[in-house]
Amino acid sequence: MESLIEFLDRSPSRFHAADNLRRELAGAGYEPLFEGRPWTLVPGGKYCAVRGGASLIAFRIPERGARGFMISASHSDSPTFRIKENAELAGPEGYLRLNVERYGGMLCAPWLDRPLTVAGRVLVKAGEGIETRLAYVDRDLLMIPNVAIHMNRSANDGFKYDPKCDMVPLMGLGAEKGAFRAVVAESAGCKPEDILGTDLFLCPRQKAVVWGAGNEFVSSPRLDDLQCAWGCFRGFLAAGESASVPVFALLDNEEVGSLTRQGADGTFLADVLERVCAALGVDRAAATANSFLVSADNAHAVHPNHPEYHDATHRPAMNGGVVIKHGVRYATDGVSQAVFAALCQRAGVPVQHFANRSDLPGGGTLGLISTAHVSVNTVDIGLAQLAMHSCYETAGAKDTDYLIQAMTAFYAASFREEDGRFSLNN
Repeated sequence: MESLIEFLDRSPSRFHAADNLRRELAGAGYEPLFEGRPWTLVPGGKYCAVRGGASLIAFRIPERGARGFMISASHSDSPTFRIKENAELAGPEGYLRLNVERYGGMLCAPWLDRPLTVAGRVLVKAGEGIETRLAYVDRDLLMIPNVAIHMNRSANDGFKYDPKCDMVPLMGLGAEKGAFRAVVAESAGCKPEDILGTDLFLCPRQKAVVWGAGNEFVSSPRLDDLQCAWGCFRGFLAAGESASVPVFALLDNEEVGSLTRQGADGTFLADVLERVCAALGVDRAAATANSFLVSADNAHAVHPNHPEYHDATHRPAMNGGVVIKHGVRYATDGVSQAVFAALCQRAGVPVQHFANRSDLPGGGTLGLISTAHVSVNTVDIGLAQLAMHSCYETAGAKDTDYLIQAMTAFYAASFREEDGRFSLNN
């Protein structure tokens, strides 16, 4: 649990999350690969590629040949507010505010009346070129103030938030023009005039905590989906060798549809698998047929105050184990459910099942999107949590370890399908 807490606190943006995992991989001996250069892969080699600064794919080459791929995919982004390029809004009455837009489908109310700051990346002039720098303003910089109940009597009666006015963060009073850019430049270690581009987002200042009568809960910003990303990553690192290539994928932009070059609807995963097959002289069609994908994105726990929102027979509980997700917006079918359940049984990990209540369609995941580019057997899973898409979410303190155990077993296995029979042995 301590390692998850540390990872969450060190990852205020998708770019920080990907960079933190990249650094861990480098420390574990993973060689960086660059998409614009030829790849030379050798048996026993460990490799990592990054696209777009917020998507990362790591893999290992087995010593004794590769039958297929055992893949997990989770996402690095979370619902938040994107800061627009011309960010400063002057006034009224001497206020300095920031111009923002919604990124993803978030709960708006929890963002109000709490300390916020800014994180992301800055593109900086460097000689004749451009370099990327991570930016995180490590102080209480912003707040989105509520309107007093005396002036908004409907605040507790289903109030509808207008993002262009109700969700605008306040930065200062009487501040000079250019104050925001100066703060960002200081964080990035550059001059304001050297900034050529930015990808900056709001983030809460509150840290991750373990709490409850028996310390049974963990709460943090960005649990969806960094909790699953961390669990899959630790399982990837811990697993022993199999007859398949283990692949860990962290993909960006899931919360806005994955329609980017570094998203699940881009070609990043397919490109990496194709290059691995080419380097190893493996038939890609055969390798794909002997591959399996775990799409890992958190699931809804039964709400303590509103249990009626859940399906009558699919009611996941926090600390109840890994959740297999079913429905028309998920990639899970009978085969992928059986395969993953068998691996969890092998690892001694409890399994739960989630389906949306029939009149409440839920959100999708990157599972179905990924299979449009990499057509492999796919299961959608997650860990049960409360307040999904809030800026501060809650999950079970035990479930991360359950996911690590399940993914360690997954990556140590090798999948094969022939004539309706499925093997998970090497």
